[in-house]
Amino acid sequence: MGMMRKLIASGVAAKVVQELQKPQNQAKLKQFVRDFQNKNKGGGTRPTGRGY
Repeated sequence: MGMMRKLIASGVAAKVVQELQKPQNQAKLKQFVRDFQNKNKGGGTRPTGRGY
């Protein structure tokens, strides 16, 4: 079972690498990363977990 899981994981990783080499996907990835970074820079205060 473990060997099969590793085979599937390596196949998926190879497909991801192939897709990321396409120019249209590179642009989408860059935009996603930009949006993600901007979302996380939102600032504000983080909850401390104290309810009092």
